[in-house]
Amino acid sequence: MNAPDREFDPDDNFENSREHEAPLHDEDDEASVEALVWQLLLVINPGDEEVALRQFDGYRDAVAAEGGDEDGSDPMARLKDVIDWTSGFHVEADDPATFIDAVNELVARWNLSIDWGVEDVGDDEFLAATDVPELMATAYDRLREYGYTLWTWDAGADAHAGWITLSRDDDAVRVLAPALGIDVRPGSDAF
Repeated sequence: MNAPDREFDPDDNFENSREHEAPLHDEDDEASVEALVWQLLLVINPGDEEVALRQFDGYRDAVAAEGGDEDGSDPMARLKDVIDWTSGFHVEADDPATFIDAVNELVARWNLSIDWGVEDVGDDEFLAATDVPELMATAYDRLREYGYTLWTWDAGADAHAGWITLSRDDDAVRVLAPALGIDVRPGSDAF
């Protein structure tokens, strides 16, 4: 065993103790991504850890099906299908009727309903005169009244996607989503 290049100094307060540490391994990165995904699932499933766990298992299955490598991946691409119509929505940009149906389905789990501003949300005239960003802003405003926040994440120009959280978890979403590489905004400011 070779002696260190420099003499031991008990007063260095471990200043140089990191110089021999190995860099983070992919396993650590995968674990940290999984931990962030788990936290996000808990936030978008307020009060329903069972659903979050089922979705987490689905996420892990998707990772395993792709060879188990998180490196350079887009977690939202895997989560999108796992959470759709249960904890999130992903609709075509030109499909306001499906957006209304999806959000109504999501809020039903808390026994809430959205006042969309018309008596019949299936009315062709209403649907032709509105778009998903406008409806998203309406849902955002109505949900804030109940203590919830509608979020949207960047799903590209052809789609709108997002989830709903408790408003008290807004800061958590602002930390978790960017940490996972997800560009997220409040629903009042659609992509």
